[in-house]
Amino acid sequence: MKPRLIVHGGAWDIPDKFVDDHVNGVHTAISEIYPKMEAGLSALDAVEQAVNILELDPTFDAGRGAFLNARGDIELDALIMDGAALDFGAVCAVPDLMHPVTLARHVMGAKDFRILAGQGALEYARQCGMETVDPRELLTERELAFYEKIKNDESFTPINAFSGPTPSDTVGAVALDMNGDLACATSTGGTPRKHPGRIGDSPVIGSGGYADNELGAASSTGYGESLLRVMLCKTACDFLPHHSAMESAARSMDVLLKRGKGYGGVIMLSPQGEYGFAHNTPRMAFAYADDDGQVQSRIHSR
Repeated sequence: MKPRLIVHGGAWDIPDKFVDDHVNGVHTAISEIYPKMEAGLSALDAVEQAVNILELDPTFDAGRGAFLNARGDIELDALIMDGAALDFGAVCAVPDLMHPVTLARHVMGAKDFRILAGQGALEYARQCGMETVDPRELLTERELAFYEKIKNDESFTPINAFSGPTPSDTVGAVALDMNGDLACATSTGGTPRKHPGRIGDSPVIGSGGYADNELGAASSTGYGESLLRVMLCKTACDFLPHHSAMESAARSMDVLLKRGKGYGGVIMLSPQGEYGFAHNTPRMAFAYADDDGQVQSRIHSR
């Protein structure tokens, strides 16, 4: 089977001045990882490595560049899922890691658990040989300035980050490999000025991501509390048996707005390798490898 790979870099009202950075970021993830898939890289490895690239990029709200919570700290969430085994790993509110999605991959291989949070997750990261980083390595001047601007603004609410000019850049990847196996991964710093310990949709199976070889795979971005209400990624995949991937993605956005009362976006793949994407925010950043293996990257506008 011809491999497929699609990534997203957030869905919000991306200002023109940030467009190039978003396009370059998602383009890099595909251009570096897709050739490895053509050489036999598994879907699970592909989504982890693609998200690693996006976590390093300060453009996005994941790893370096993540939002600060209400206390001025960075807490990261991530999910990875294997569509062949229906197995997954997730981490929540973990500090001091550049690559929380890699920790989620380690968690997926653990004997007795599949979700870890906070200091317990960080302790497990050390046990797995992962290096912690100084929080200043995750902090960017852009996010610090934004935090100083909103930290005492009583009019600011988290949903502003998905329906207005406030940045929201959760990242994700979905892949189909030569063996026909699907996988997904999602990574985020969460919403700006979130309550310490707040967990959104990104690390929650079925909401932030979902992968099932028999059904499809998806990764989401958006206002987490709304995405959780409708289990956005599982909802999108559930449409696939009766609709194209593009139609399934679009229908999931209808559910998100009508039932979840929220904003966001989704990328997905069918088991046959058909791409789908949709969003109900003004713009979404994404990239994918086309039939010829060429990288298609852009900001999609509604």
